[in-house]
Amino acid sequence: MQNYLASDAAQRAVTLSIITQVAQTYLAIRELDERIALAKQTTDTRAESLRIFTRREQVGSASKLELTEVITLYQQARALVTQLEQDRATQSHALEVLVGAPADVKPAIGLVNDAELMRQIDAGLPSEQLENRPDIVSAEHQLMAENANIGAARAAFFPRVTLTGFAGTASADLDGLFRGGSGVWSFAPSISIPIFQGGQLRSNLDLAKARRVEAVAQYEKTIQNAFRDVADALSAQRWLAEQVDILQLTQAAQAERRRLAKLRYDNGAATFLEVLDAERDLLVIEQQAVQSRRALLASRVSLYAALGGGTAVASPSEVAAPEVAPARAAPDAKPSTPSTAR
Repeated sequence: MQNYLASDAAQRAVTLSIITQVAQTYLAIRELDERIALAKQTTDTRAESLRIFTRREQVGSASKLELTEVITLYQQARALVTQLEQDRATQSHALEVLVGAPADVKPAIGLVNDAELMRQIDAGLPSEQLENRPDIVSAEHQLMAENANIGAARAAFFPRVTLTGFAGTASADLDGLFRGGSGVWSFAPSISIPIFQGGQLRSNLDLAKARRVEAVAQYEKTIQNAFRDVADALSAQRWLAEQVDILQLTQAAQAERRRLAKLRYDNGAATFLEVLDAERDLLVIEQQAVQSRRALLASRVSLYAALGGGTAVASPSEVAAPEVAPARAAPDAKPSTPSTAR
């Protein structure tokens, strides 16, 4: 029975993985929509510059070299649009495979509202949320198949900490589980009551001997991986948020540089090469800014998956015998759902 429930949890893990892939693919499509829109705007602007410089070259007010440089910029923008369109088609096909049906995701108009698409997770999320991760549920069912006391196993191996701090960062408690330059797991289990029933390790509470049981070793490793996933996702979210802010400021500065370079050229105080450099750099920064925003949203999807997706699952302690299971809410109680995604 417990092996069957472990298999069911593994199936839930596959479902969560597919949901995560669908969300990440959708975000990739929306990123490409914004990048394509920016590239098309640049192409239109450069097409107008090409028209102007073609006329100037004809009347002798611009050199052939300047015209050639304008043509190069225009063709580069066109090439970028075609490349991004190809990437979008590839992502759209991937989404259709994931959902098993045609996915008519029309191009977004304007910038995607990040706050409406996916809001930041609240501070103070307890680590109990991870008990609903399918891999942990599966590992606990494997323990129960070995006649284990899940309450005792959790008390020994499952840290009770707060996961999230202010502004979606990792809490000090979570960081404390990975102290040291190598970031090695530092939580020290302490067995105070027998983990197994029916005589096995009943009178021997030695941690080293308990770890020699394969199911216990797998359970401990699964918990470590779960907390690592959350820590990694929160770390990515923190640093990507800073990258987004930096790139947005850089984009504004680069746009001003382009404006000033054009003004200097029109007044004869600079060569056209200065304008070309400013325009190239602006397009690069615009594309990077969109990519960083998508990466930030993707980190929130990763966090949602790391927390188990907020999916209600049958916890082993809900099917365990009353004398070995800790008190829990009724199975039909509303599950705790992370606020990472809407």
